[in-house]
Amino acid sequence: MNEVLPPLGIQRVKVVAVSVTNLDRANRFYKEKMGLEPAFEGTEQVGWWLGQVILMLKPDWAAPTDTPNPRVTLATEHAPATQDALRQRGITIANEVQVYGDFYVGSFLDSEGNKLWFCSPATASEPPHGT
Repeated sequence: MNEVLPPLGIQRVKVVAVSVTNLDRANRFYKEKMGLEPAFEGTEQVGWWLGQVILMLKPDWAAPTDTPNPRVTLATEHAPATQDALRQRGITIANEVQVYGDFYVGSFLDSEGNKLWFCSPATASEPPHGT
């Protein structure tokens, strides 16, 4: 079985979809609390831009659970500063920023209970919470 398989042509993640129980509340959260820009296909809003990835909100799926479904990790400039900025917006921090290997990693909950993770490279000269 030494056949050469054709390349898959995968370029990047385009869309991540999460379940929501209240679409209006979730849209307000991502617009007002997170400050994200809406993503459109034609004239229809299909979600919110997370960098180059579209975050879709799916009200017709099962409710969010305590286990990640899916696990989404957002790359940030500096996770401790992101945590502070999330708190200032009244957003619940689910997991305080901690150092894991070479990265700061933390998580927060959206308005529907979805846990979203965020991370950034850790710097050895700085404590995790910027203190």
